[in-house]
Amino acid sequence: MEYIKIGKIVNTHGIKGELRIISNFEYKNKVFKPGFTLYIGPGYVPEEIVTYRVHKEFDMVTFKGYDNINQVLNYLKLDVYAKKADLALKDEEYILDELIGYKIVYQGEEFGEVDSIDYNNTNILLSISYKSHYYIPNNPNFIKKINNEKKEIEVDNIEGLII
Repeated sequence: MEYIKIGKIVNTHGIKGELRIISNFEYKNKVFKPGFTLYIGPGYVPEEIVTYRVHKEFDMVTFKGYDNINQVLNYLKLDVYAKKADLALKDEEYILDELIGYKIVYQGEEFGEVDSIDYNNTNILLSISYKSHYYIPNNPNFIKKINNEKKEIEVDNIEGLII
């Protein structure tokens, strides 16, 4: 079973067992909904979401069977996962973290590979190592095609980004 890290439990909220999750996950609408099962910590403990809401930059959840802060304290600071199979991704959808290691191809020539995914206030950036270090924004103006079989990302309009 393949698990995808979607965030981290950073705190509780109130006294009724609500948890604050910090997450940059790109498919929040698929996982943060009542009835969906999340998996907590290194043991992948399954927990079903009862309520979900957004509060500031946090994703707030309560789990089935928990109605008191003392019941959820053991989940603090643990990572939160979802099963990849439960995401029901379409062919053109992909998990950003899985792009790490993909080769960057521009006009038929290889220009390094993705070594990390970085986030700033406005963009998701693919961090690329090639002779030096550069970033390509993850948007359709630059990402032309992602080939999961070849583990390649075909890019366009990157003049000026590669030094």
